[in-house]
Amino acid sequence: MSSAGKTRSLAGMIRTHGIILGTERYDACLRFYRDILELPVWFEKERLCCLHFGDGYLMIETGGFARDARKPNTENPTMLRLNVEDVDAAADVLEARGVAVTRKSFDWGTVATFIDPDGNACELKDAGDPFFARAEE
Repeated sequence: MSSAGKTRSLAGMIRTHGIILGTERYDACLRFYRDILELPVWFEKERLCCLHFGDGYLMIETGGFARDARKPNTENPTMLRLNVEDVDAAADVLEARGVAVTRKSFDWGTVATFIDPDGNACELKDAGDPFFARAEE
């Protein structure tokens, strides 16, 4: 109960949302998300950087562990997804910047998967997917 004696919804109290990514290779991951993916810096502190991520944030900080290849789902079942206007064009940009990208087409759309310097999976997806248009209505 609030001080006014009414129950408030948690969803109504949320003002922003974010993801905190603990990294072992902090400097390399920060360069990756800030410089390669071009997520704008919101603010920085000692060994912590908060980047704009859509209408939320991605906070890069220390405290994770790295793999030289993609981490298996048993170690990190989460994937960061970036919905883009054109998966192939965005994948081309990443490849030109030295990022290995795997593209796959399905009957529901195209995705392009890549990893960050710690081995965390990331994915590009068509923002024009009709599902997302229905979700906004």
